[in-house]
Amino acid sequence: MTDTVTRQFVTQFDKSLRLAAQQKESRLLATVTDRGTIEGSSFTINNLGAVEMDENTTRHGDTIWSDIDHSARIVPMRDFFKALPMDKADIPKMAVNPVAGGQYMQTLIAARNRKVDNIIYEAALGTINTVDGTSSYTLPAGQIIAVGGTGLTKAKIIQAKSILFGNEADEEEAYFLYDALALTQILADTTLTSADFMAGKMLQDGKLSGSWLGFNWVHMERIEKIAGVRRTAAYTKDAIHFGRGFEEGDVAKRADKKNTWQTSMAGSYGAGRQDELKVVQISYQ
Repeated sequence: MTDTVTRQFVTQFDKSLRLAAQQKESRLLATVTDRGTIEGSSFTINNLGAVEMDENTTRHGDTIWSDIDHSARIVPMRDFFKALPMDKADIPKMAVNPVAGGQYMQTLIAARNRKVDNIIYEAALGTINTVDGTSSYTLPAGQIIAVGGTGLTKAKIIQAKSILFGNEADEEEAYFLYDALALTQILADTTLTSADFMAGKMLQDGKLSGSWLGFNWVHMERIEKIAGVRRTAAYTKDAIHFGRGFEEGDVAKRADKKNTWQTSMAGSYGAGRQDELKVVQISYQ
């Protein structure tokens, strides 16, 4: 006789919605200079150059003036928008309502935070224009550590610190962005992991935490990868300026779409580099 008992088994459906693995919080916003709310389509970063004292060798002599360099950079604001629909007729058929439960909005907030990090990362290593548009600034060769066919080595980390130190850019807190590959390479480097701190802290936690080798280490998996080569950044807190325009999260019923519920997030953001000497690009593979 065929066993038909199993046909009576039931399945209990989950009554909760859980977000898939993803970065939810902004990790870079706390590492830069926050300019707050920006009014307008862009904001400027004004810089004042350095001067040196002249020796006074003539009593009652004429005043000798020296011009000081004034420069201004411009950061355009960029607009972003994302909307998630939920057909009103679908809601009664679901055990979980992601609109009312807030999961759609949580997902959009996480997307917003990741976008903020992308903008900051691009500003650290990208190009920034002057206000008048006549010239632009990129990282000079002296601020770039080439891949050299190697991973993220101790020598590259020390070189990055040395570059910032040599530029007198070590008074502000400095940050170093790393991803899973960089972590793996550092953990495998016995010249690093043999240190007491590394053995007692990093190897136990499986991550870089706090200040180490002169940097605050910030985990970021969204580091650019081109042809197997990755570009990360080490920079001081005042090296990157970030501003936000409007921000709006909304849940609304769309009458033009058969009363579909729409959960949306909109915002305007911009970031720019204040000084190339406060940023180091490090390549590894």
